[in-house]
Amino acid sequence: MLWVIIAVVLFTVFESFNPRGADASKLAYSTFVQNVDSGNVSSATISADQPATISGKLKDGSVFRTVVPVLGSSTNAVVKQMQDKGVEVRQDPSEGFSLIGLLVSWLPVLLIVGVFIWFMRQMQSGGGGRGAMSFGRSRAKLQGEDQVKVNFSDVAGCDEAKEEVGELVEFLRDPGRFQKLGGKIPRGVLMVGPPGTGKTLLAKAIAGEAKVPFFSISGSDFVEMFVGVGASRVRDMFEQAKKHAPCIIFIDEIDAVGRHRGAGLGGGHDEREQTLNQLLVEMDGFEGTEGVIVIAATNRPDVLDPALLRPGRFDRQVVVGLPDVRGREQILKVHMRKVPTASDVNAMTIARGTPGFSGADLANLVNEAALFAARENAREVRMSHLDNARDKILMGTERRSMAMSEDEKKLTAFHEAGHAIVGRLVPEHDPVYKVTIIPRGRALGVTMYLPEGDKYSINRVAIESQLCSLYGGRVAEELIFGTDKVTTGASNDIERATKMARNMATKWGLSDELGPITYGEDEDEVFLGRSVTQHKSISNETASKIDEVVRSILDRAYARSKTLLTANLDKLHAMAEALLQYETIDAHQIDDIMDGREPGPPADWIKDAAAGSVPPPPPPKGGAGVPVGKVGDPAAQSRAGLDG
Repeated sequence: MLWVIIAVVLFTVFESFNPRGADASKLAYSTFVQNVDSGNVSSATISADQPATISGKLKDGSVFRTVVPVLGSSTNAVVKQMQDKGVEVRQDPSEGFSLIGLLVSWLPVLLIVGVFIWFMRQMQSGGGGRGAMSFGRSRAKLQGEDQVKVNFSDVAGCDEAKEEVGELVEFLRDPGRFQKLGGKIPRGVLMVGPPGTGKTLLAKAIAGEAKVPFFSISGSDFVEMFVGVGASRVRDMFEQAKKHAPCIIFIDEIDAVGRHRGAGLGGGHDEREQTLNQLLVEMDGFEGTEGVIVIAATNRPDVLDPALLRPGRFDRQVVVGLPDVRGREQILKVHMRKVPTASDVNAMTIARGTPGFSGADLANLVNEAALFAARENAREVRMSHLDNARDKILMGTERRSMAMSEDEKKLTAFHEAGHAIVGRLVPEHDPVYKVTIIPRGRALGVTMYLPEGDKYSINRVAIESQLCSLYGGRVAEELIFGTDKVTTGASNDIERATKMARNMATKWGLSDELGPITYGEDEDEVFLGRSVTQHKSISNETASKIDEVVRSILDRAYARSKTLLTANLDKLHAMAEALLQYETIDAHQIDDIMDGREPGPPADWIKDAAAGSVPPPPPPKGGAGVPVGKVGDPAAQSRAGLDG
């Protein structure tokens, strides 16, 4: 549409310069004099401009135009001759210099130049920095001091981190207080922690508390396919920040651009390294008195370039780790302020049951609970909604529509019962929280263990107990259905057990045969794959020894698990029957089974029965000759790390 308007304007302008007398025939001056002599001219108009022109009409009605070669006596003679012949003679006055006329004459050129300039500016700006020519423009998003609505009250579960960054707020509010004593505020603060712990939220809270502008950008926004783009964007970002000082620049996932230089196949001149070099120069080039503080976030501080972490750049690291039980309680209270909750909701109870959850996980937990309540048309979020939301996050979404044969259900029931019983019998194992044979996510059944508290390390006894519980499902299949009927359902259990046993031997120093020695090295080349950079630091004999030790650890765990289940076959059958009848059992029913009592039905099963659902009769106890249906893809039956 814009180009159509420009074309119409240009056509109109050029049409305005097309002389209206374009249809007039041009006569030679001598021919014009002959027509005057013969009396063929009826009217004539003489212009006073240089050179002079005479235009008019002949008696036959045709229009003519001629140029007078020289003004002077010859022209006067022609004029006198025309008067003698009765020709009507007029003279146009000279217009002289006209500014408007000059502008009109230059209007087409100015219009073309203006359109070209406008087009280039549009390409560079791109309506928000995304144009075709905006390669060197910073992609940082600016939030004004009035736009940042987050403050420290919205950040919970990381009190130590808030205290450490609190002085940044004081500096941004009153920098003179620090400068009087010669103190310098850290120019860069690196926030380190797992994903979802609130690093970005904490950076926003700093800007919100200090009431300063907030620039946010991702590390991947700097580098593109064009050479020099990243360095140019870094320069542009800091120039914008200086104009809005005091302010905060937040770079998320800085490991995308701040990795070790010289690592990988790109050499020392790849685009990422040029961007990093420019970032180092900018951070070391501007003075702290300018009030620009750079905050970056990463969960891989080990791969960052040492020059980036030296004093004067990112010289302070703030660890934003997973919250403990009190931190989880505070985070839950922050998120539950936004939803109506019932009187039975207890944040501390939920916090105790969610060890290892990050702030983002807890926010998702509250949101899922609100969705459960909305599906039931409830007015408030109850504790049952939060429990269901936790089960969905930990174990996956229920797939009740999945058709499973009775043989598959029975095999899954014994498999999960084997996990649960071994987990209850071995020492220092996490308590069994819930067992279900309802397909969840990609698993046909799930045995969920829930730690009683936060764990930061694990001892040898607990690791060996986990190995036993991982093999519990496979051993139960072998004991009940026979060796020939063992399925692929334990593939994920075997994979995790093997990895854990290998770590015991090669990393954790928990093998008596190998001793406290680390075998193998982590690769330093951060851009190449393991197959390219793996360094062989052990001999073939040592590798064979490691394989023997790993096999010995796993064989002991398998035999121990088999011994425990063989001695508790009655409990294995009882738990499998309860699972086939109720589909899901919790810790209370598991306690009844382990104590030799008849397990009662779960509360939600009673509700289903009241609504008209009739539970299936308990199946008979099976033996080794019971046929088993096809189990399916091993990946589809893995518990995704939930049953050990």
